[in-house]
Amino acid sequence: LDMLLGFPLLEVLDFSDNQHLTGNISSLRAFKGTLKSLDISRCLSVRGNIMELADFPHLKNLYLYNTAVTGDIRDINVHDFPALESLYLPDTVHGSMDYEFRHISEVPSFMHTV
Repeated sequence: LDMLLGFPLLEVLDFSDNQHLTGNISSLRAFKGTLKSLDISRCLSVRGNIMELADFPHLKNLYLYNTAVTGDIRDINVHDFPALESLYLPDTVHGSMDYEFRHISEVPSFMHTV
């Protein structure tokens, strides 16, 4: 993922099904102000914590299914992922399986109830 730093205006990134892609999603912090869609599904060697992307103001689509990304959806608060419309998380993110939420802000209260 570090190789992308030469593209500072990147808005859409789709590397889905790329078995050779490696790195940490923290490398994407350089695109905090521009990234709108990220799909690294089935990139098994990509790691990091989902919260590294929580403050991306324009991120609408986030597909991390079948990656090594970790985290806990209970860490998400009302101000995180402000533009998010579509989210697919790997089972390595605690609380990510078999739930559907209309708004990201519903996640913390639900997870603390469960």
